[in-house]
Amino acid sequence: MLHYQIKGSGKEDLVLLHGLMESTEIWREMMPHLSDEFRLIMIDLPGHGKSPVYGEIHTMNFMAEKVKEVTDEVCNSKIHLLGHSMGGYTTLAFAERFPEALKSITLFFSTYFADTEGKKETRAKSFRIIKEEYRKYVNAGVPNLFNPFERDVLEGKINFSKEIALATNPEGALAAVKGIMQRPDRRAVLQQLQEKILLLTGRNDSAVDAPKTLAQLPDRQNIKAYMLDCGHNGQLEQPEICAAIINQELLHNLPKKLIL
Repeated sequence: MLHYQIKGSGKEDLVLLHGLMESTEIWREMMPHLSDEFRLIMIDLPGHGKSPVYGEIHTMNFMAEKVKEVTDEVCNSKIHLLGHSMGGYTTLAFAERFPEALKSITLFFSTYFADTEGKKETRAKSFRIIKEEYRKYVNAGVPNLFNPFERDVLEGKINFSKEIALATNPEGALAAVKGIMQRPDRRAVLQQLQEKILLLTGRNDSAVDAPKTLAQLPDRQNIKAYMLDCGHNGQLEQPEICAAIINQELLHNLPKKLIL
């Protein structure tokens, strides 16, 4: 079973899934601001943190199945499932296969689109450097995930993110990248899911096309979307604001849209 941590004793189970080259540690800054009404279940996805590498490719469907093993073990009722980046792709795969287990899903600086052919080519070119020069891959890539206009202010958080990435097994990172490339477009999940759907996006996110993601959202009452003035890592760049939105929308369901 995947490694996980549980914090708090609230009545609402909020399951947090990290992104590529991250771990449960990535929630450190946002966690104190999340409501006491939540019981937080933070999971290390396959090949990340303290969870094992299972094979050469970890598809998003496979990751969702492994997450379901954990939630079946530790959760007694329906869950709120939140995924950052790759964790969002896993969240959509989970929602597609196990909608009956959900109270809500949150795409946290993530998207429902599949990779474009150009993006797949870029990922494929990264295979060799992940295998042979992983530190170089991390040091070059991680800073680009933060707001380019605030990197001097965010230096400590960038270094923290690098530390987590460097602690990730390169084989696990590579298996995840290969799985990410295979994921399908899952806009249909947002069209069909009856439970609450929340999106948090970043105006300066270089990894996710936030305007396109928001523009092509299905027009449904159960979907709420927010755009923040940050990059790809809102949990580190704006942890208090992100937590406030999650608390508001998942616990109180106020009818409000917000651009920050």
